[in-house]
Amino acid sequence: MENTIIYAFDLFGTLIFAITGAVKGVRCKLDILGVVVFACTVGCGGGMFRDMLLGATPVAALSNSSYILICIGAGLSVFFLAPKFVGRWRVILFADALGLGVFTAIGMAKGALYGLGPVGQLLCGVFTAVGGGVVRDVMSRSIPSVLTSDFYATASLLGGVVYLLLERTSIGFLGNFLVTASVVLVIRSIAIKYRFHLPVADTALPVDDYLTMQK
Repeated sequence: MENTIIYAFDLFGTLIFAITGAVKGVRCKLDILGVVVFACTVGCGGGMFRDMLLGATPVAALSNSSYILICIGAGLSVFFLAPKFVGRWRVILFADALGLGVFTAIGMAKGALYGLGPVGQLLCGVFTAVGGGVVRDVMSRSIPSVLTSDFYATASLLGGVVYLLLERTSIGFLGNFLVTASVVLVIRSIAIKYRFHLPVADTALPVDDYLTMQK
């Protein structure tokens, strides 16, 4: 039962992330192959990284063609309907927040199935949620948004903590999964709406210190 739920939500999250990856490709003015590659990278990258860490090989995206086919379909759809998708970037951001929540819950659940401790589960949840996006940003020669965006990895991490706390209750697997995904979605959506950011180090230096560094 748990595996069936994870699989269903995994395909759903893959579709959402594939769309956001393809939109990024269109915004970067990539050709049709580049858009599809970005869709596959974001849709499957995090899950592949998680499965490799867990030793769950061959990874799901390679042993089950549904993942890649969904990504290819999403990439082609976004490419040919580019004006409709790119013109609704804010909607895409909120859809990405939903995918972030779903993939965080999936990573946590899969880590639990493999008997990982709390820290291992948290890492599985975050890696599943942000791994594909990091690879996408590196490929597009930009600083990974997970390091600069408003409560992106932070939302995933907080959702993972909620998952760990709910494991100690009688809410059940599905309830835990849905609550965790919802918490991540809400946190990320609020951060998008109100432009919340984590603190950034103050790099302003006195003139004397700056001159000293130049010597």
